[in-house]
Amino acid sequence: MKYACVAIALLSGASAFTVPSTPASSAVKQQCPSRLSPLFMGRAAAVRAATKGKTDAKKAKTNGYYGKKIIMAVKQGGSPDPVANRQLGEVIKAAKANSVPTDNINRAIKRATEKDAGDFTESTFEAYGHGGASFIINVLSDNANRCTADVRSTVNKNGGKMAESGSVMFMYDLKGKVEVPTVIDEEELMMAAIDADVDDMELTEGEEEGTSIVYTDPKETGAMFEAIKAMGLEEGSKMSLSHVTKAPVECTEEDFEKNMAIIDALEELDDVDSVEHNMSN
Repeated sequence: MKYACVAIALLSGASAFTVPSTPASSAVKQQCPSRLSPLFMGRAAAVRAATKGKTDAKKAKTNGYYGKKIIMAVKQGGSPDPVANRQLGEVIKAAKANSVPTDNINRAIKRATEKDAGDFTESTFEAYGHGGASFIINVLSDNANRCTADVRSTVNKNGGKMAESGSVMFMYDLKGKVEVPTVIDEEELMMAAIDADVDDMELTEGEEEGTSIVYTDPKETGAMFEAIKAMGLEEGSKMSLSHVTKAPVECTEEDFEKNMAIIDALEELDDVDSVEHNMSN
């Protein structure tokens, strides 16, 4: 019946939104209401806008994170020169791998040399959610008291509970993580990993359809990224360190939504860089 609607519309030269009320088509029109209503198009635009908003927010978060990491590296290494300051060089390499613009990198290096630049430190918080969920909250802040207060308040307001240090962390493994915006052939990846002297590798599906994640030993993250580059997949790929749960938990739909509300609220905080969890759904 759908094909009949399309055929009539094409033959009559009518708008895609209506089918002309001719004797031959009136019965068909009643059974085949338009699929492309203005309301539908409005919803599609809203979905695209929401998706773009999340993508832009994620990019801003990544840029901000590496900006703080660069400032910290310059201060700790004592030099704004990435050749003389190995720690800075590694951070810049990671920033570029995560598509941080060169202008942002240069501004962060310049900012680090100014007297009023903040002293950033990294730390983690642990928390419990709903339905057996747990969280590892990674922060990078120049004000520990403010950061602690904000994280605790956000978790508590959304029905979560802060955990003692170590009570959640032992359920996770720290791994190197390379995110690739395409599906990878496992055999090709294995050969590239061998050529890059990577001994530990695990290929999984990415969080979004048509993407891949490669986990490796934290010390081999850079080498694994070089393997991805050798495969011609550098563009859009990102590398980082990630806590991966040893015991995934499947929550009810209701608990999952509540836990995602906690994560979303935490990730809106300037000091919070990422939130890792053990939910499998």
